[in-house]
Amino acid sequence: MATKVDYEATGQEVLRLVGGEENVNSLVHCATRLRFKLKDESKANDAAIKATEGVVTVMKSGGQYQVVIGNDVPRAYAGIVNNSRLGSDAADDSAKGSKGNLLNRFIELISSIFLPILWTLAGAGLIKAFTALAVTFGFSTESQEYIILNAIGDSIINFLPFAIAITSAKRFKANQFTSLALAGILLYPTIIGLHTAGEPVHFFGIPVVMVSYVSSVIPIILAVWVQSILERWLQRALPSAIRNFTVPMLVLPIVGLATLMVVGPITTFASSLIASGITSVWNFAPWLAGGILAGFWQVLTIFGLHWGLVPVMLNNLTTLGHDVMAATIFAPVLAQGAAALAVMLKTSDKKLKQVAGPASLSGILAGITEPAIYGVNLPLKKPFIFGCVGGAIGGALAAAGGAQTSAFVVPSGLTLPVFIGTPAMFMVFLGVAVAMIFAFVMTFLFGVPKVETETENAFVEKLDNGEDSGIPAQTVPANSKVVPADAVVVPAGTVVPTAITEENTTDLVAPVSGTAIAMKDVNDPVFASGAMGKGIVIVPTSNQVVAPISGKIVTALDSGHAYGIRSETGVELLVHVGIDTVQLEGKHFTRRVAKGDTVRAGQPLVDVDFPAVAAEGYDTSVLTIVTNTGNFSVVEPRVDEKLNVGDLAVIIER
Repeated sequence: MATKVDYEATGQEVLRLVGGEENVNSLVHCATRLRFKLKDESKANDAAIKATEGVVTVMKSGGQYQVVIGNDVPRAYAGIVNNSRLGSDAADDSAKGSKGNLLNRFIELISSIFLPILWTLAGAGLIKAFTALAVTFGFSTESQEYIILNAIGDSIINFLPFAIAITSAKRFKANQFTSLALAGILLYPTIIGLHTAGEPVHFFGIPVVMVSYVSSVIPIILAVWVQSILERWLQRALPSAIRNFTVPMLVLPIVGLATLMVVGPITTFASSLIASGITSVWNFAPWLAGGILAGFWQVLTIFGLHWGLVPVMLNNLTTLGHDVMAATIFAPVLAQGAAALAVMLKTSDKKLKQVAGPASLSGILAGITEPAIYGVNLPLKKPFIFGCVGGAIGGALAAAGGAQTSAFVVPSGLTLPVFIGTPAMFMVFLGVAVAMIFAFVMTFLFGVPKVETETENAFVEKLDNGEDSGIPAQTVPANSKVVPADAVVVPAGTVVPTAITEENTTDLVAPVSGTAIAMKDVNDPVFASGAMGKGIVIVPTSNQVVAPISGKIVTALDSGHAYGIRSETGVELLVHVGIDTVQLEGKHFTRRVAKGDTVRAGQPLVDVDFPAVAAEGYDTSVLTIVTNTGNFSVVEPRVDEKLNVGDLAVIIER
């Protein structure tokens, strides 16, 4: 039995053998290879890398040092980026996707930074929800058991800047441990104590406005972003002999002090301005002020500006014995949970459903909305907007009815009973109900994007249903090369999905029209050697590449040049469009499928402008490789002849 390869360890060993992180200018990966750009290739130990478990071979081409891994290259890549500063898949993907208006780029930035910690946030939120539920059934908040359980559920939320420091460092390619130190400055007990004391703070005579950075988001993201810029400059400017310790020695005080002295005053000023504005409006139009406060509550929370309103609420409770503002913020909090619930029930995206379920539960029960906002609603945009609008309506209703509370509690479904017996209790519950219903219904109807197969698959759906496809069919002789024997034959020059039966999930059909050649003749030594597996190469004469087999898309690179497909019969396939075309970064490629999609044989994978690719100097050969060739007794390609899309291309037998 073959030994299971630890590809993450392989990646780390390869990084060491190419000369370490300090010898790497950049690193990306394609469908099969780690592609390094090294500062000094002479430092790379070719022989040792080739001998490393999990490595197929080493190539040097186009200024890149290429380490061929195979289908498991993403795992080797993860092993490198998770233990170095060379970036991450998330960072690389997000960087490519950071286009559009400023709002879209901001949402994408926040979402990508929160993505790695979503499950922890969701799990912690559920712990908080169940702890709060236990309190409603008589569990004492004064007990040591409650204190410990509450700390377990609250720790990630309370110390959120630490988690965000790590993910932000990945995103901005900064030193993670320096980023953690910056977060530590913001959450250091004595720094928090200076804020709590409320006394003037100075640093060598310079006033420092102290604010609470507990659970904050934007301050640490800004700090790490500035850190990354300063680090890159210092890395270039400082001598290598002192660089390692001098960079953090300079970054920590410069960025730390800048954050405390700049972010703090800006946050305090903005919070005070908002609080004053809300209070002024409340005096003559409570419903309007309540609607504004509730509508923007979650936005204020994202920027940490809500902390400026909390002292106003607490002061009202102390001096007046009640507060009207706190009564309005239940609606927006629960509305975000309701929007996430609608996403969970409506979406067919399994990953999104898995996040939205616990996120909605923690948001509705415990009022912990971070998983719902950053993992579901904000990335989808519309659910977040619907939650804010629903919250505004609910807050306006509560404020118009004169709702108030005599105790300050975290807004959640389980703390709603605090309003029982208070003036305008009915209006509070009505406002929350309207907010949740509005957010849920609008999200369910209009806020969840479809992730089903694209419209071009309508042809296959018609065939499945026995409907007329609109393309003339004709009888095909039993000895025809078209698979299967009863396949639809289309007019010359028409590219459509092949009518292939569900049972045909072993043999491969031609993914593109053109001349078939043997794998050994392809202009790439790794593929030609057969190290990646057996298959077929087609020099294309058509501009659409289709699936050679029915199965699941397990790999679909952003560049559009490579796709991994796994069939139900166990065939694992790599469709590689062109040689070294990863360097085009998607130019001339229009992807038709995404990772996780289920495709039928003949379904379009990608549209390619092959003449333009050739004009850029790249080989346009389309490779179809059975990467688990050893699992089959026969992998027999048809070569040295012209094939059309849908023609039998490779016979596979166990």
